[in-house]
Amino acid sequence: MRLFFVISTLFLVFNVNQVENAAFSVDLGSEWMKVGVVSPGVPMEIALNKESKRKSPSVLAFRDGFRTFGEDAQQVGIRFPPNSHAYLMDLLGKTVDNPIVDLYRKRFPQYEIIPDEERNTVVFKGEDEQFSVEELIAQMLLKAKEFAENFSNLPMSDVVLVVPGYFGQAERQALLTAGKIAKLKVLSLINDYTAVALNYGVFNQANINETAQYFIFYDMGAQKTSAALVSYQLVKDKQTKETSPVVQVLGVGYDRNLGGLEIQLRLRDYLAKEFNAMKKTKTDVFTNSKSMAKLFKEAGRVKNVLSANSDHFAQIENLLDEQDFKLKVTRETLESLCEDIWPRVVKPLQNAVKAAGLSLDTVKQVILFGGGTRVPKVQEILKEEIKSELGKNLNADEAAAMGAVYKAAELTHGFKVKKFIVKDAVLFPIQVTFERESNDGGAAKTVKRVLFGQMNSYPQKKVITFNKHTSDFDFFIHYGDLNHLPEGEISNLGTLNFSQVSLKGVSDVLDSFKKNEGVDSKGIKAYFVLDESGILTSPGVEYVYDKPKVEDDIESTLSKLGSTITNLFGGKKDEKPEEVEKKEGEENNGEEVNKEEKPDEKETEKPVEEKPEEKKDEKVPEDNAAAKNETVKLVVVKEPVEFVVSYKYTQSLAGSSLDASIQKLDKLNKAEADRAARESIFNALESHAIETQEKLSHDEYASCATETEIEKIVKECNDVSDWLYEDGSDADIKEYEKRLRALEKLTNVVFARHWEHEERPEAVKAMKNLVDASKKFHISAQNMTKETNPDKDIFTTGEVVALEKALNETIKWFDTQTEEQKKLPKNQDVIVTVKDITDKMALLEREVNYLVSKMKYWRPKKPKVVEEKKNKTEEATPEDKPSNDTTEVPTDTDDNDAKEEKPNASGSEQPVDDHSEL
Repeated sequence: MRLFFVISTLFLVFNVNQVENAAFSVDLGSEWMKVGVVSPGVPMEIALNKESKRKSPSVLAFRDGFRTFGEDAQQVGIRFPPNSHAYLMDLLGKTVDNPIVDLYRKRFPQYEIIPDEERNTVVFKGEDEQFSVEELIAQMLLKAKEFAENFSNLPMSDVVLVVPGYFGQAERQALLTAGKIAKLKVLSLINDYTAVALNYGVFNQANINETAQYFIFYDMGAQKTSAALVSYQLVKDKQTKETSPVVQVLGVGYDRNLGGLEIQLRLRDYLAKEFNAMKKTKTDVFTNSKSMAKLFKEAGRVKNVLSANSDHFAQIENLLDEQDFKLKVTRETLESLCEDIWPRVVKPLQNAVKAAGLSLDTVKQVILFGGGTRVPKVQEILKEEIKSELGKNLNADEAAAMGAVYKAAELTHGFKVKKFIVKDAVLFPIQVTFERESNDGGAAKTVKRVLFGQMNSYPQKKVITFNKHTSDFDFFIHYGDLNHLPEGEISNLGTLNFSQVSLKGVSDVLDSFKKNEGVDSKGIKAYFVLDESGILTSPGVEYVYDKPKVEDDIESTLSKLGSTITNLFGGKKDEKPEEVEKKEGEENNGEEVNKEEKPDEKETEKPVEEKPEEKKDEKVPEDNAAAKNETVKLVVVKEPVEFVVSYKYTQSLAGSSLDASIQKLDKLNKAEADRAARESIFNALESHAIETQEKLSHDEYASCATETEIEKIVKECNDVSDWLYEDGSDADIKEYEKRLRALEKLTNVVFARHWEHEERPEAVKAMKNLVDASKKFHISAQNMTKETNPDKDIFTTGEVVALEKALNETIKWFDTQTEEQKKLPKNQDVIVTVKDITDKMALLEREVNYLVSKMKYWRPKKPKVVEEKKNKTEEATPEDKPSNDTTEVPTDTDDNDAKEEKPNASGSEQPVDDHSEL
């Protein structure tokens, strides 16, 4: 038992020390937000919001200086549509002239969208203040953090964010910026379908083996639809020899404008037309934003109901000009409204299969997630396509958040999770373009090289080698061939160029090393990383060359420095730099090369040729004794090349703009915290005044106060209530606290009396039970002293007397005090309190418990049998003792005699019989 306690204590200490390792995930969907939590001692779970629900509406609203979120924000949105913001995710990283922004304006005309002065991105203009999309998303992330911290009772900042898989560089960078504004440490971004696939794999690891199994995860959310074909397989690592499960994305298809929102908007417009057709008012309902907001909410409710029912009534009170609206809607009507979008349902699935280069026959199951997949028509179309049943054994709402929180546990120190390798896939190919001078003096040629092809796995590192450039030059990073995308999708991506990289001082670097004899140039190498978040970075550019090295020579400064950039780029400690380059070069050899550029493939990255460590066949002159001891080797030397990156895609907030956004949110957060504290103390004062008057209207409380006290308290309550709704409506927190303390000072006296009178009967009953039990124990204890029972002398006479004294004093005090208390009315101060009774009980219990404990560990004294035997042996004559020649008596005789001994009636043992069997 003690060992278990020690282990438990150590476990608790471990958990306390790992508080900083708590992390959470956020699936910030277009319509709903889910938050996953992992913390020491708490398994991965979905955090509940303040309404104890597992998901919250992704809505943020501002009104009269107040900020609300979730369901409260939805209510604000119905009354004041321009003040409520929703469906924001797809606006990240977009300029105001993007087709996605145009569609958003069309769907939600109530918003006033203006361009950011510096970046030309989306800014919502409100009543008193304007917010960028990053700032609005950051405030939602802060609310998610609040849910996570309240759920786990731990501070948190580490987070993994779920993003749509079709997010490009600008969108992903914008979401990371939102995390910075919210002061969160974003561990990673993870694509929604990848998070779902990870969650499914973690809970089905037992079914994963060395044979690849293929699944399709089909998601129809509020705003988009996607399908991802993935494989599960156990793979053995060649270096560690460990076997781990791997989930790899092989193919992806999507439609960013197909989802539950499109269906809901069509139903909203249908209801609006039907209301106009009823001609209940001359006002066109389409011109009233408040009425359209009501219709939008009702359309969402009816849409959900029709997923399980064939028909349902849409009804809204006071829709417009005090006119009610009620209309029966059937499932057939809803399906007919969306007749033109049903063919689009199956396209993402087909594109995913095509991108993976597989067929549906190889897919084990198509698994659904996302709220839109609950629409019966969607399931019907998919079943017809795959010719089999759909998988519905996944939590459609929480799978992405749970997969992301597993990733968060893996990336956070202090949590040990089973290794599950995740390999995502590139949706949009990435190319590098540069110009190369012609050898014949003609015009320069534009060369394109694929850096990351479609469906290449990532995270991954690549390197490209430039062999012919001898002066400063530029190269450009941009999207490659996008013909596989759905119609119109290319324009949604915005600019197709990522960045321009300008190399400086190239000729100076080359000239400085040409002077060295034996130098073998390997060209200029540019390194690229596509990290777990799907963000492309360029860690550095180096000029690489081989030079001979003599063993007896002292290493040059450059050799000592080695390849700093390459090591940072990902080289392992036990790998040589050239081996790392070779591996990276081999990865790029498989990229497609433009047929017209094949003769000049030297410009592409190529593996470094292995050099022999020693030139064993080289002859050394015999007359040169020193040369005999020299061994020539080739050393790889790398010199950093200066470069400047100019980003071409929409940039996120940075510098002073980012600082201003952080300060804006800090100000809002402080105002919200102050308002919450003010509301709390206001409600406490208001409720205390009301509850006090209510209680004093009942005899059980009124009987505990004098007439003067009642009159004074009632007057104070009335004054407080009048003040709260008049002069005190704008008072500060300190004034509310002062009023509350003054009122509590009056009421606490009366409420304390009431509590004493309510609780005293139980305390008196407990005291009587203790006294009765102590009396019985005292009687028993009197017969357990040396004087009364020598054989059972557990207690001393003094201990029994002390118990008797404590018992008599307690009885005397209790009888006296309770009699005095009975003489007093309830509205007088209490003489004997519940605490007084419990204190006296504690003193008596201490005396009793001491004696009980002593009795528990008392054992009877053993009789002195051995001494009696010894005395009898000494009394025997020499003749009685056996001689040395006498046969030895068996040694077990004494044992047999001992077994015959039995205690007598008094409890002592009988003397040993002299005439034993021996």
